[in-house]
Amino acid sequence: MRAISTTIAAGTLVLFMSAQVWATDAGHTSEAMEHAGKSQAHGEMGHAKEALQHAKDSMAHAKEAGKGHADAHKHMDEAVKHLEEAIKHAEMGHGAESAKHSEEAIKHMRKSGH
Repeated sequence: MRAISTTIAAGTLVLFMSAQVWATDAGHTSEAMEHAGKSQAHGEMGHAKEALQHAKDSMAHAKEAGKGHADAHKHMDEAVKHLEEAIKHAEMGHGAESAKHSEEAIKHMRKSGH
């Protein structure tokens, strides 16, 4: 009987601890999407400097979110690739092209399931 109680207590503890990890992944995805959206908007307005900063911030959060789960990881890797392209184009002053890559990054973040 004691083993069953211990197992239930340990299982409950693991559940609560893993819930925080899921919440953290979702938080990073949310932050990544927010910054990617801002990057896209600034790129469309021709504000390459602002698009660059938001793309960099988005990429940092996307990398953290991708560390969580295998399914999310695949889509977050694709999002990071597009954010790298968004950064490259923003550094060259190509706001519109940067915006396109930010938009693609957002699509992959949505598909990540977080």
